[in-house]
Amino acid sequence: MAMLGLAAMVAGTAACSDFSGADVEATTYDQTDDSEKRNTLFGEGGISLWGDGNQDNSGGALGVNSFLWRATLDTIAFMPVSTADPFGGVILTDWHSTEEAPNERFKLNVYILGRTLRADGVRVAVFSQTKDGGGQWRDSAVPAETGTKIEDAILTRARQLRRQTINAK
Repeated sequence: MAMLGLAAMVAGTAACSDFSGADVEATTYDQTDDSEKRNTLFGEGGISLWGDGNQDNSGGALGVNSFLWRATLDTIAFMPVSTADPFGGVILTDWHSTEEAPNERFKLNVYILGRTLRADGVRVAVFSQTKDGGGQWRDSAVPAETGTKIEDAILTRARQLRRQTINAK
């Protein structure tokens, strides 16, 4: 009985087709004609899972410039890193105080803003706190040039790393 039902389904499906027995060879088209390009769902380049082979000299496969990333980690290596996101370009440090000034501590938020090695490609926000007489930490002002000096140190180190990479090739 099951075989009869299966045969009926196959026959019914075949009956729904519009095959008139026309010669298939008579209906041809030029398969090499690419004058009418189709738009694709994923755009012109499609989806690239393992890179498209395009070398944009950004210094790596991170979401940000790898020279700036490595230079930032080298420059702030003396501070404890709380969060590091290489794809978003954010490095957050934890509070750090020195033995010379135990009543003062600093924290850095470093933002790497792009994939190219440029002077405006890195931003540093510096936070400072001092301990009051009661032992509580209070926010204190940070000179504006402090962040700029750290940015300059990061950029200098990034240029050194880039030069080393170019000279090694």
